[in-house]
Amino acid sequence: MSRQIQDAYIVAAVRTPIGKAPRGVFRSVRPDDLLAHVIRSAAGRLPGLDRSAIEDVVVGCAMPEGEQGLNVARIALLLAGLPNTVGGITINRFCSSGLNAVSIAADRIRVGEADVVIAAGTESMSMVPMSGFHPSFNEKIYTDENYGIAYGMGMTAERVAQQWKVTREAQDEFALASHQRALAAQAKGEFSEIAPYAFTERTPDLGTRRVAERARTVSQDEGPRADTSAQALAKLRPVFAAKGSVTAGMSACTASGEYRFFAGRSMTRQAKNLITPIDGFDVGLADFVAFQMQAAGILENLDHGCLRSHEAAERCVADFVHHLTDESRALRTCRAARGLLSLGHERSPSRPQRRPARGD
Repeated sequence: MSRQIQDAYIVAAVRTPIGKAPRGVFRSVRPDDLLAHVIRSAAGRLPGLDRSAIEDVVVGCAMPEGEQGLNVARIALLLAGLPNTVGGITINRFCSSGLNAVSIAADRIRVGEADVVIAAGTESMSMVPMSGFHPSFNEKIYTDENYGIAYGMGMTAERVAQQWKVTREAQDEFALASHQRALAAQAKGEFSEIAPYAFTERTPDLGTRRVAERARTVSQDEGPRADTSAQALAKLRPVFAAKGSVTAGMSACTASGEYRFFAGRSMTRQAKNLITPIDGFDVGLADFVAFQMQAAGILENLDHGCLRSHEAAERCVADFVHHLTDESRALRTCRAARGLLSLGHERSPSRPQRRPARGD
């Protein structure tokens, strides 16, 4: 953006731990409850913020139905205790819905429409299935070039692997490194953005005809696996093509419970204590990433340590492994940070990244 009225800053970022779907730790937890939890948690990190100053809540949700249906943004902000004067809007761009929520919130601030906006993403793949409860594709998409509408991410990964000659070994290696990075980050306590979630788990006992209750607190992501090894990954069979290379081990697990909160506010003074270095971006097409970074003025600042690291957020390894050998300056300059693949993939949220320690 070459012209703007004022700057936008991220002043708080919070998420819940990520649970596996459909049988993970959050299988019986409502997504609107989790979203309300992170809104409250993030607001608690900003004790000086007047809640009535929040003008809007923008929430990305890829399948806004069932427990995350209606206008889940408005529902969650009220459950979180925000004033009823705060507006809420739910948007959908599938997997990038949460990222688009941040973009919309930032744009509203930069053009002077708002001073404080919450941006978030919410999704439960345990409660709402992959294509929703009643998918219905228009038959015309199968008769022309629009058949890509129904083309799954697994088949896309297979096509990418074929076109860019991404080997099975390279994909297994990246998948293993993702789990190792995530486990190392957990051991070091680097996921400081996580707001632990406490709830009561209820399980029916058919023998006694009673409901057993157990208090639980989830504070770590469920996806990273300490028992993953190169040998175990090599034994897995391809799942999207008989002679393909994409396996379950190199695909992010479906997930529930990753909910993000960003509060952006405009400021007329320099806010060094509130600004973190740019340390994360989602890897898509390398040329597109480079174009966006050029437009944002990031590429010119790479030599000054502005870009510390990156996270590759995609459903399958093959979709971004070939970019790691690309000549893009951005990808050659920074490093993968915390093993995002192993944490899981939801349809809408994009995760907040930690601020790298000095010397990273």
